[in-house]
Amino acid sequence: MRAIILMFDSLNRHMLSPYADTIVDAPNFARLAAKSVTFENFYAGSMPCMPARREMHTGRYNFLHRSWGPLEPFDDSMPQMLGQAGVHTHLVSDHPHYWEDGGATYHPRYTTWEFFRGQEGDPWKGVVNPAGAGQDWRAGMKRQDLINRSYMPTEAEHSQTRTVDAGMHFIDINHAADRWMLQIELFDPHEPFFTHETYKAMYPHSYDGPEFDWPGYEKVTEPQDQVEHARYEYAALVSMCDKSLGRVLDAMDKYDMWKDTLLLVNTDHGFLLGEHGWWAKSVQPWFNELVHLPMFLWDPRTGGQDDRRGALAQTIDIAPTMLRYFGVEPTPDMQGQDLAAVLKDDSQVREAALFGIHGGHVNVTDGRYVYMRAAADPANAPLEDYTLMPTHMRSRFGVAELEQWEPAPPFPFTKGLRTMRVETTSFMNPWAHGTLLFDLETDPGQEHPITDDELELRMLRLLADLMHASDSPRSQFTRLGIPFDSAPGLEHLLVRRQAERAAAALEPLPPLEGFPANGSALNSPILELLQDPQCRDTLGSHLPHLVTTELVNIPAQLSLYQLAKVTPIPVALLTQLAEELVPVPTA
Repeated sequence: MRAIILMFDSLNRHMLSPYADTIVDAPNFARLAAKSVTFENFYAGSMPCMPARREMHTGRYNFLHRSWGPLEPFDDSMPQMLGQAGVHTHLVSDHPHYWEDGGATYHPRYTTWEFFRGQEGDPWKGVVNPAGAGQDWRAGMKRQDLINRSYMPTEAEHSQTRTVDAGMHFIDINHAADRWMLQIELFDPHEPFFTHETYKAMYPHSYDGPEFDWPGYEKVTEPQDQVEHARYEYAALVSMCDKSLGRVLDAMDKYDMWKDTLLLVNTDHGFLLGEHGWWAKSVQPWFNELVHLPMFLWDPRTGGQDDRRGALAQTIDIAPTMLRYFGVEPTPDMQGQDLAAVLKDDSQVREAALFGIHGGHVNVTDGRYVYMRAAADPANAPLEDYTLMPTHMRSRFGVAELEQWEPAPPFPFTKGLRTMRVETTSFMNPWAHGTLLFDLETDPGQEHPITDDELELRMLRLLADLMHASDSPRSQFTRLGIPFDSAPGLEHLLVRRQAERAAAALEPLPPLEGFPANGSALNSPILELLQDPQCRDTLGSHLPHLVTTELVNIPAQLSLYQLAKVTPIPVALLTQLAEELVPVPTA
């Protein structure tokens, strides 16, 4: 028995032909659907990148307990468990987050592994004082990315191609062997959307604006032709991914592997390309474009080709499925289920699915309704990390963070170990977006939030039950305004109370020139505005947190308009501020 996992990053379900009409030319995804079972209701759980991969290892949610970080000492690891059972596991990837502080414990869990450099801002090739790249907050990453691209002048040298080459090499030399699992994990189509001309030429369109294949994590303010251009750049990269998928399918055909080799094709989350007025992910609510994922599975235990399954499934189900396939029992701490039951007769394996990001909305869906629970108050607190591996995405926890840590009692899943409890904050604030409730049957695009107290109460209780089943810390209940020791009641509902703010957060953000005086006051650095007594008083009356909070983390040049791109500020309020503020002269 053998298995292949082909994992993409930021692959949009709604842009693949097995799921929807699409501009994307990706015939191999249609070919895959004809050879496997297509999952209709597969959802993400913990997000984004490394939290999703932690779920693939552990089979349980992690976003309620800590932010982005490594596998913990108490975590079960599916690849490691397979290795201990005599299954050779091999990882090939160009995903740079594996080799940062926050991902450092994942790849050693495989028997063998290979890494290919150059994606995104991977600190790969060293060029001192390079030319080019803009001076926004991503300037350093963009500079490095330009350097990296210069070392990949052809498709053959692209890190995606080299990663798949390595996967094909493993199959070529091991196709006759037994008991192995190969994970081919591609960073693409994650931004930036870097492809060569062959794929760009597949999407001819008129555009003469600035280079734009790397949208920010913010609201859309670009003109429509620029938005469309970014979608075509993304589509070109998906077409390249489709070619890589075709190479895997060709190998399955060449070596007649369908009879005894499991094939799983998945992603961690999607990427907004202007939907809901947003780019990217993480800073906005987790709309369905981000969490309702493509998932294809061929399992020779059950068969099933050119078929579809509607049962609600999630990323946490991958570890139990892979373990059982090789005859290894999942651990008691795994919350996921073996998807063989879904493949056989579409049996339901859960009533509802939990998903979210640490410090953001905590969300639940039963397959029809989606409930997005925001923080109960603007402080979005208390928020805590529970960890024995104190690292962030690209750094260790700082001395100031660790000065006040306290030992926490063991959770049921920490194998009797006490963790470090560290008070923390989040770079996003769900309170600013409000609590949202959607009916996917009548509103699949999630364009019209609903207010229904009876329905909200049912979904809130479902959410609370899943949080308890996940051993959520009490602090998460407090942050969300949910009682910990009793069932939620009507007094705990938030949709109606937060509806006005939620509606304002969903408003599009007009271009800067659409505001009074062309938005000149909104374009002034906040820190400079606060130095002027009149401006400080105006800001204090409308946005008091800008005056009362110690803004040590605000970049020197951050303006109100830039802030509004990532943290919703009502358009009416921005218009009023543009009229009342006296712009601070710039040098």
